[in-house]
Amino acid sequence: MQNKAIYSGTFDPITFGHIDLVERAVRLFDQVIVAVAHSQSKNTLFSLDKRISLAKSIFSDFPSVEVAGFDGLLLEFAKQKQANILLRGLRVVSDFDYEFQMAYMNQALLPKVETIFLSPAAHFAYVSSSLVREIASMHGDVSKFVPPVVEAALKKK
Repeated sequence: MQNKAIYSGTFDPITFGHIDLVERAVRLFDQVIVAVAHSQSKNTLFSLDKRISLAKSIFSDFPSVEVAGFDGLLLEFAKQKQANILLRGLRVVSDFDYEFQMAYMNQALLPKVETIFLSPAAHFAYVSSSLVREIASMHGDVSKFVPPVVEAALKKK
């Protein structure tokens, strides 16, 4: 059986921390799907299409990475993609409670899908999309946190 992992998020914007997790995940799994969430509850800076486009440009040289948008339950998307692993990132202790609660809920809903947690490299542990958006909104330098294509998109916004 092929190990197919889904790494989901709004990726608004995608950061070096996200990229670090995907780069490490491709060494662990046969295929990694970067699942860009529509997210009705979050007021995103970039449209779903733009977030997908940015992620596709970043991962274009990764043959085992697929980028796809989704709307609705992640588990339904996992079934559709025949994925057996949900990959979640843990940066700080405050992530822990929410991620474990979600993992247990997902396990109750779809026991055949496992949740695996990875933490980003230490030098990316403090990087979050919301902080990057805030810095960019005040015309700060975000080049240490995002690839040039994302930095350009943030400047354009």
